[in-house]
Amino acid sequence: MLTISPEGRINDVNESMVTLAGLGVSVIHRDLTDQKGALAAAERFSAIVENSDDAIMSRTLDGTITSWNPAAEKMFGYSSDEIVGKSINLLVPEERSGEILFTLARISEGKPVTDSETTCIRKDGKMLTVSMTTSPIRDHKGAVVGASVIYRDVTELKHAARYARSLIEAALDPLITISSEGRIFDVNEAMVRVTGVPRNKLIGSGFSSYFTDPDKAREAYQRVFDQGAVADYPLTVLHTDGTLTDVLCNFSPYRDTSGNVIGVCAVARSMTSHKEEFESAQRLAAIAEYSEDAIISNTLDGIITSWNPAAERMFGYSSQEIVGKSGSLLSPPDRLGEVKDILTKVSQGRPVKDFETICARKDGTTFPVKVTLTPIRDAGGTIVGASTIARDLYAMARDMHEKR
Repeated sequence: MLTISPEGRINDVNESMVTLAGLGVSVIHRDLTDQKGALAAAERFSAIVENSDDAIMSRTLDGTITSWNPAAEKMFGYSSDEIVGKSINLLVPEERSGEILFTLARISEGKPVTDSETTCIRKDGKMLTVSMTTSPIRDHKGAVVGASVIYRDVTELKHAARYARSLIEAALDPLITISSEGRIFDVNEAMVRVTGVPRNKLIGSGFSSYFTDPDKAREAYQRVFDQGAVADYPLTVLHTDGTLTDVLCNFSPYRDTSGNVIGVCAVARSMTSHKEEFESAQRLAAIAEYSEDAIISNTLDGIITSWNPAAERMFGYSSQEIVGKSGSLLSPPDRLGEVKDILTKVSQGRPVKDFETICARKDGTTFPVKVTLTPIRDAGGTIVGASTIARDLYAMARDMHEKR
């Protein structure tokens, strides 16, 4: 504060003026620095609220809505003109009304309510799953006079989580998440089946305790923290009834939002079916190896992919000579059309049984054969080739004559 004479001279000043002016001359009556700073901060906060993707509203302690941002309009379907001055009960299903009382009690005590998941109702009646954070609003004396509420729509996230969970539960392989201390975070139903232990007992228990060699299991998931991943690690799961299941485990790290490794995800694939498939393949290989009939496989365009010893004896080509070559080498030129027609039928999933034709040997001689062709399918059921069994009709006739 200062006083000025009619001639424009300063008659008197107070201490604030001395401090503000320093050695210079000033006629500012009030320091507006704090007010300007507060205004700038208010403008920044206003811009944040206006452009936020989260619905932000304020309300009085009796539940009357006093502000409403554009994201709230988009989320709930009410314009600001429609909702400001109305009760927050418009957004709350009747069965959730008790949550309002709980939140109000916390806010009145000056305590925020963070990340509370609840259900809200839109103007059109559609239900939303939201994550809600409520904070007290205070007046200049520090008294709580209202609440600021931030809503984040997590409906799609919940749907995605349920979808992901359904895939996890549908998996035939046991899936386990493990903490860095070796404790099980979560499992799927396949893990319950293979161990015979209920889910609630598995969660929180030691991962390694469900294997015949706990030390080996422990070493596997600990190795993940050094290597990043461990593949095809053999272990044996022990069921409560004593049943043993050989598995191959794949371990990989999982991380928090900052990228820090906080645990290990394990997938255990049962080797039982693999062993059965291997044994079946071995039996079929033995049959093909010792069969008196020529057994040949080829692609749908006629390229030979396998050739048994009987085929070598019958046609005169060794496996090294013929595999990778066209099956047309086994047919006289005037029979090539038959081969094409047969492969067309097989590619359509139609087997060809006991078809009599003429084949050619490596030395150029021809002989009558009876062939049966069946489709070969891949793991997805797609026909990728044909299996051929060929029988020399001359040899059959000779064998019958000799038996007589």
